[in-house]
Parts: sequence; structure tokens; C-alpha cells
Amino acid sequence: MSTYHAPALVKEALEALQIRPKGIYVDATFGGGGHARALLAQLDKDGRLYAFDQDTQAEAQAQQVPFIRFAGFRFIRANFRHLKRHLRAWGVLPGQVDGILADLGISSHQLDTAERGFSFRFDGPLDMRMNPAEERTAADWLNESPEDLLQVIFSRYGEVRNARTLARLCVQFRQSTPFRTTRDLVYACDQALLSLPGVERTRYLAQVFQAVRIAVNDEIGALKDFLREATELLKPGGRLVVISYHSLEDRIVKNWLKTGDAEGLMTSDFYGNIHRPFHVVTRKPIEPSEEEILHNPRVRSAKMRVGERLNTKGEKASPAHLPVEKRHPQ
Repeated sequence: MSTYHAPALVKEALEALQIRPKGIYVDATFGGGGHARALLAQLDKDGRLYAFDQDTQAEAQAQQVPFIRFAGFRFIRANFRHLKRHLRAWGVLPGQVDGILADLGISSHQLDTAERGFSFRFDGPLDMRMNPAEERTAADWLNESPEDLLQVIFSRYGEVRNARTLARLCVQFRQSTPFRTTRDLVYACDQALLSLPGVERTRYLAQVFQAVRIAVNDEIGALKDFLREATELLKPGGRLVVISYHSLEDRIVKNWLKTGDAEGLMTSDFYGNIHRPFHVVTRKPIEPSEEEILHNPRVRSAKMRVGERLNTKGEKASPAHLPVEKRHPQ
């Protein structure tokens, strides 16, 4: 298992993908390669796995064994919102992919590297870029965004209770000293916490840092683009497996699998037939067992949802599969 990051729900994800040894698969969030390594073990020499990640450090992980020894493995350094364009360059067209897996969590390596600026536990540059090649850092975003936008982001993406107060304090802070480090943002949060007695500091900081990270990397926009492209790429009967870690992402994935729309809006044809691109395999999300949480506490909030691509008539392309049941902690 990779020391870069301990992947969540590996066994459950592979079961949900229903691997065909000669199939074409996409790991849309390669990270440390934990899911990809397990997936490769189920492919034969004719199988193909395309791994996406925009992080240069993830690319370094892809240069290790067993990836470099597997003829059908390709690493593509790109945001998963651009699956179609990059796969087309490798000759993979819409309707040809057997399974797509995405783990939307931030890697342990990113969280534990102070220079990346993802965590309030370390003092480092206020960066938070998933792709280090992007120009705008979290510090830039905090220094340049208007107060009303800061409030919306803190509230929507972090569910911060006093988002208006925090936004005002951030603007006041940057007027005298521009944001540069994670410690600067922690200081602003500590000032905002004075108006929320009794609120757990660690949880509050986690919510704020999450909100900023999502905004800096346009994670919600990227997720919606990914879901659209993944739907087009999958063949009828192909599986989409998505692991999310907060309610906003999980709601979008749930809506998409159910209706083909991120907001959950139903569409129908001229005859009133509801357009549904997926058969929802998981009526309730699959969650980690107590044993997995014990060994890897960071997966505690993970929720996995699975959809099977229907054909153009909205019908299943293969005989009914056994449902993937939610695993309750023992």
C-alpha cells in the first residue's frame, strides 16, 4: 500500500466497478495510486487503465512499480474535468469505457506537506493549489475577492455559521497586511471565533480551509464537468464509482446518478419518458467500516455512490446485477 496516501473503500470500489480483465478503466483521481494499484491487479495484459491527476507529485508516484511495468497503464497529468479530450488523444472515444472511479478527497500527502498550505496544522505558504502550475493561490484569492463573495464561499462551501463576520474580518486583515501564510488565515478565524463562544476551534478551522480550497480550485465546477464527461465516456453497462467527503459533493453525485443533473432536475422526452442516464446501484451510500476508520481515521466521512450506465433507451445493457449493499460498521 502506498505511503503517499491510504485510499478509502478500496475493496468496495473494486467490487462496485465489476472489473472485466480486458476492459478500459479510468482512475480520475490517481493521488498516491492506491486505488489504481488494486485495479491493475485485476486486469490482464490486454486491459487498460488511464490515470488522471493534476498534481506533479502524483505524477512522480505513477513512475513507480507496478505502473511502469504495465503496458496498458497511462498517466495523464490533467484535471479530471477534461477526461474526454485527453482520452481521445489515446484513442478512447465516448461509449467505450467500462468503468470510472473518482475519489474526491484531498490526499494525506497534500495535507501533511506544509508547503502546500492545505492544512491549518502547519505554518506555511497559503497556497492550496491542486495544480501547482496554476497562478492564483489561496492567498491571492483571499486578498482579491470582494467581501460579499468571501461571505458566500464561507457559507456555501464551508457551512461557516458566522460567514459575514469572518468575511469582514478577512477584508480588515488584508487592508493592513495581505494574506501570505496559513497562520494569517488562522489568525482571522480566531478573531471570528470570538463571536461564537462554545464552537469547536478545530472544526471551525477545517470548515474555513475547506471552503477556501474548494473556491481556489473550482472543485464544484470541476466535479460537474467530470460527471458530464464520465457519463458520455461510459459504455452501456459501465460503472461510475464516486467517493466524496462532504455533503455538497455527495448531493451533487447523488443528484447526477438519479437524474443526470447536478441539481436533481428531471428531464423528459416528447412522450414524457424521464431521462435517466444511470441505474442507481447504491440507494444509500457505502461507508467505511469501523475497522477501516480505526486504521485510517481520515476516511470517516467518506461516502461512495455507484451508478450503472443505461443504454440510449434508458434500459440496462446486461442482466440484473446483484446490488451493492451498504456495509454497516460491525
